[in-house]
Amino acid sequence: MQNLKIALIQTNIVWQNAVENRSRYSEKINNIQEQVDVFVLPEMFTTGFSMEPQHLAETMDGKTVEWMKNLASKKNAAICGSLIISEDGNYYNRFLFIEPSGEIQIYDKRHLFTLAGEEKVYTAGSKKLIVEFKGWKICPLVCYDLRFPVWARNVEDYDVLLYVANWPKIRIAAWDALLKARAIENMCYVLGVNRVGVDANSYEYSGHSVVYDCLGEKLTRSIPNHEGIEIIALQKAHISKFRNKLNFLNDKDTFEVNV
Repeated sequence: MQNLKIALIQTNIVWQNAVENRSRYSEKINNIQEQVDVFVLPEMFTTGFSMEPQHLAETMDGKTVEWMKNLASKKNAAICGSLIISEDGNYYNRFLFIEPSGEIQIYDKRHLFTLAGEEKVYTAGSKKLIVEFKGWKICPLVCYDLRFPVWARNVEDYDVLLYVANWPKIRIAAWDALLKARAIENMCYVLGVNRVGVDANSYEYSGHSVVYDCLGEKLTRSIPNHEGIEIIALQKAHISKFRNKLNFLNDKDTFEVNV
């Protein structure tokens, strides 16, 4: 498949209310009439960025995972985003990529946000994930991972680097700059899906969900600081053209990451 159509769902998140959030996402996604390959939701899309997993965590057999599977099947598209998962006595900020078939691939956030004490209540992941879907290779990462380019380095020849986030307005300039940098240095499409609104801790979020191509050109309008959905078709030929012409990835450093 040469094109991959992705819907960026930029939304406000009702604080710690999974039922209401699922209902709102269902309405937004079901209202999209055109065929989409992947729907992308923000980080901790059922709760907001909460440090209370003991009250909010779900299991992989829980209602949100089942909801994602049902919606993926109904829309014949993948659904992805991160939520709070409890497993083996630990809590994870876990990214789920759920295909129409019901197949689930997971990535546990590697870099926990120490400024908010995330490392005190969540367990960090240790494995990078490359999702292979419809002929595309997608590398999903979560929010604070964006600040650590070594972890994101394109040693797997992936096509898309995908970030979901609760990135506050006060540091939105860093979000904009780092997403563009990741696209340029990894010669890939970079997608960033962020939330909007104000959470219970009085942090304001201004969105700036966006797609950059492999040259760092912005392909979206960059959804303003309110709820919105943007759908964009990624083109495999575009990546191939510039990778073959410029060959920058052939000169990358070789290294191993210790976790």
